Parts: sequence; C-alpha cells; structure tokens
Amino acid sequence: MGKLDTVTVNGPEGDVLDWDAVEWRRVEGDVRRLRQRIFTATQAGDLKKVRNLQKLMLRSRANALLSVRRVTERNAGRKTAGVDGRVMLGAWEKAELADWLQRGAAVWRPKPVKRVFIPKANGKRRGLGIPVIADRALQALTVGALEPEREARFESRSYGFRPGRGCQDAMQAIFVTACGATCRRRWALDADLAAAFDQIDHAHLLGLLGSFPARGRIEQWLQAGVIDQGRFAPTERGSPQGGVVSPVLLNVALHGMEQAAGVRYQADGHRDAGSARPGSPVVIRYADDLLALCHSREQAQQVKARLAGWLAARGLSFNQDKTRIVHLDAGVDFLGFNIRRYRGKLLIKPSKAAVKRIRERLAAEMRAARGHNAPMVLIRLNPIIRGWSAYYRHAVSARVFNELDSYVWELTYKWAKWTHPHKSKRWIIARYFGAFNSSRRDRWVFGDRDSGAYLVKFAWTKITRHTLVKGWASPDDPALAGYWAARRSRGRPPLDRARLRLLQQQRGRCPLCGGLLLHADREPQHPDEWELWITATRKATRHQAIVLDTGPGTPGQPTAVRLIHTHCRHRHPGGTGSEPALLHP
Repeated sequence: MGKLDTVTVNGPEGDVLDWDAVEWRRVEGDVRRLRQRIFTATQAGDLKKVRNLQKLMLRSRANALLSVRRVTERNAGRKTAGVDGRVMLGAWEKAELADWLQRGAAVWRPKPVKRVFIPKANGKRRGLGIPVIADRALQALTVGALEPEREARFESRSYGFRPGRGCQDAMQAIFVTACGATCRRRWALDADLAAAFDQIDHAHLLGLLGSFPARGRIEQWLQAGVIDQGRFAPTERGSPQGGVVSPVLLNVALHGMEQAAGVRYQADGHRDAGSARPGSPVVIRYADDLLALCHSREQAQQVKARLAGWLAARGLSFNQDKTRIVHLDAGVDFLGFNIRRYRGKLLIKPSKAAVKRIRERLAAEMRAARGHNAPMVLIRLNPIIRGWSAYYRHAVSARVFNELDSYVWELTYKWAKWTHPHKSKRWIIARYFGAFNSSRRDRWVFGDRDSGAYLVKFAWTKITRHTLVKGWASPDDPALAGYWAARRSRGRPPLDRARLRLLQQQRGRCPLCGGLLLHADREPQHPDEWELWITATRKATRHQAIVLDTGPGTPGQPTAVRLIHTHCRHRHPGGTGSEPALLHP
C-alpha cells in the first residue's frame, strides 16, 4: 500500500473539516473502490490482503464521513436518542463526530442500548435496542469493512439486509422456482426463527468472524447490556435489533443454511450453472424468515430436522407457532404475500392478513381525521396508499388495488357526511369528488377544491414484473459494475410524474455537486418503509433538502428547471434564482 493511497483515503493530518463543503461524490467513490478491493481480495482467497484493506477502511476518512452521514441524515431513526439523550443535527456536530471516528475512537467503551418496544402484526411487541449516536456511527464504520468481505461469501438466495437485494428478489426467486405446470417442488417448509436477534450465541458468532480487525469492538457491543425502564440488564446472548451492525451479524450467523439444508447447485461449466440440481431442495431466506421449496413432504421434514440441529449450535431454534409444512396448492404466506398454485398456475398476491391490516389502518386514519379538513385527509392517506401500492406493485395485485379503492371511496364519503351532516349527497359529491387528476378519466377522485390537490388511488400504480438479481451478484463486485448501473437505470421509483421526469432528466443527481438527490442504500422493504420514504421524498422536494432551481438561463431561451440540493444553492448563490418545489399531489 503506497503512501499516496493512504493519504487519499485518510485525509491530510490536521485538516479542519467543513461538513457543508464535503464533496460527497468523491467520498462515495473512495469508499466504493475500497469495498471493491476487499471483495476482490476475498474472492481470490488472499486473507492477509483482506485484513490489511479492512484496517485501512476502519481508518478511512471517507468511510468515517459516510458513516456519520448514514446515522445522522439517512437512517429513519436519526432523531432517536440512545441512553445519553444525544442526537447530532448540526453540521459542526457531524464534522466533530467524523473527526472523532477517524482519530479518537480507539479508547471508546460502548454504552448500553436503550430498550424500546414497537407493535408487531400479531399483536405482540418487538423489542429494539437503540445504541447511542457514537456507537451507531462506529457500527456503520465497522459495517463498511465487514460487509464487502461477507458479500463475497454469502449464499445466492439470501436476500435480507444485503446491498442490492430485497423482498421483491425473494418473491421473484420463489416464483421462478415454483412456477409452471411441470414444477416438481410443490411442498414448502414455511419457517420462522424464534427471537433470532436476541438468541444468537456470542461465542459462535465471534468464532465465525475469525481475525476480523474490529472483532474485539463487536464483542464489546454484544456485551454492552440493555437499559430497560431505567434498569440495567447484561446481554449474555443475542445482538439487539436496532443497531446498525446487527443485520450483518445475523447474516453472518445464518450463512451456510443452504448447505445445511442439503441444497446443491450445478457446477461451473454446466449449462445451468448456478441453478439447483434436480432433486435438491431450494432455500430462500430473508433475514430470519425462510421458505424451503421441496419435492415431497418427507423431504421438507428432512430439511426441517437438518436445520433444527444446525440452528441449535448457533443458539437458535424454530418458532413452532409459525413453522409449518404445506402444499403450494393450499398456499403459504411469506413477507406479506400469499403464494399459491391455482390449477397448475402459481400466483403471488397480497396476503389476506396484509389486506386486512391496510383496511384497518385506513379506517383508523379516517376516524382520526374527523374534525379536520380535506387537505389533512390527503396528508394522512396519500403516503399510506403510495407506500402500500409501491410494495405490492410487483405481484398480482390489480383486483386487490381496485377493491381497496372502492373501500377508500366509502371511507371518504362517510367522512364527508360526518363533516357536513346537513348537506345533501349531491352537494357532498360536488364539493369533494371530481376529475381532479387531469391525466385520468375519472370523476370520482376525492380532492380539495381550493388547492386542487387530490387523493391518489391504488389502481394508478402500474403492475410491473420485478427483475430477479442475478445469482451471487453483489454491488461490491467490480466486474459487475455495468450490470448494477443498468439495473439501477431500469428502476422506476413510485413518484408522481413531475418529480420522476426531473429526476430522470438529471439521472438522479444534483447538477451542481454531482451527488445523488435521493439517497437510498437499498429499496424500502416494507409498506411502512415505502410510506416513510415517500413522505421524506415529498418533504425533501418541497422544503428541506432539494429545491427547484430556474438555472442561469440564456437570452431568447426558455428557463431551465432543475432540482438541486439546498446546501448546493447556499454554496453557489450567484446567478440562480430558486424557490421551494411545490409539486402536486
């Protein structure tokens, strides 16, 4: 490793950091290239080089900057404090944290996590562990060094909490495996692990990490303890769900599940290289949820028995209440979808439980909106509708979307009747319903006459087929840079036409700094995540991070409209007029 490379990655000594002046495109490029080198060295089996590159990544200024940005600007829980009550929102605080990560974190002792509980779909509560902001930043720094090594080792049908992969890939993998009248894998082991994050055996996990340079720091996080309602409790097992490093550690602990289940792939050089051998089961895993597609009930029982013994060595076990063996003709629910064969044809639809939850959510929101005006109804419902339809747009959802639109119409009409109890049906329809969306020939759209804003419909979301990620492909593989660039360019985020057109024209980047306008390490993996993403995007394009800029313009030419970062407008104040991007709906 040359001296010039080290200076480029670590930054000059004594340099004072101006957070608002950071060239993020260059920073992202530095981290990406170092991740690719770690990935390539892992594939080549050069462990000594891997460890040296990981040590460089842990000292990297660029990695420190991106880690701070991730936990203070991008993560959904960036405004949630740990046990110390601190959050960092100011530019000078972020700069100090980045400098501390690079130069002063060696003597840091991890703090206990704060226990909070969130409701689960089954009515129970899921416990999360919220680390302090310093530990979150350190964990993000560690993930930057650990993840590319593991990406070169992970199995091809593992889709949870991995860059470039997600729920839709898992569902498409199921479809590809089980579709067609001649499909032989018609039995499914639908398995769920019992409290996987809370039960991982520490000794086994640390043994899997081997000589990873930050192994000691990870051990300290695992043993830091939990503070629940002011009381400290030690953590002898598990990795608290809610930490930045916890999902990667779960994937490390569960790596090898396919081999343990008896999955065998065609060898390199075979015409079907990378596909499962005839007679072999196929295991598709998303975090701690898995679906094993088998040829018979007996094979599914064998897979379950093998995995039970394999999991026990890791301190894990099946959740017997959620684990069952079913025939695909009877159907099985997985990740909010229902997978079922109908007369030999496999269909993947939104599950009945998911539809029931969204109907209950919509009804609750409309009850809460009583006493408010129509714009408040739009503010409450539009992100929910956009988020839910964005998650299910790759399934057979057209009928469900239409049924939900009818249900929403009933809810909005009841809301209007409650708001105006002495008005006639004709008056209410004329006041709140009409052809608000000029691009749709639909006069039954709920909207606000004063502003022209309207309620979107589920059915307006186009049903598209998701393209399955290729085999063992990883964004950290430099040989597949073209593949991932093409895959990203084909992506179409579920935004309204005005925003989408501007983003596509600018290829998603700010014309002044070249940085991404909308940051997302991975596509949202849940309807609630889509809802948060869409809400954050709308806020960004309206008020906070992104503004409409009229451009410098030239005499005799129309004014160019473009999207730029707010901090770029402040950094380049001359020659541009700008105003908030107020786009509807």
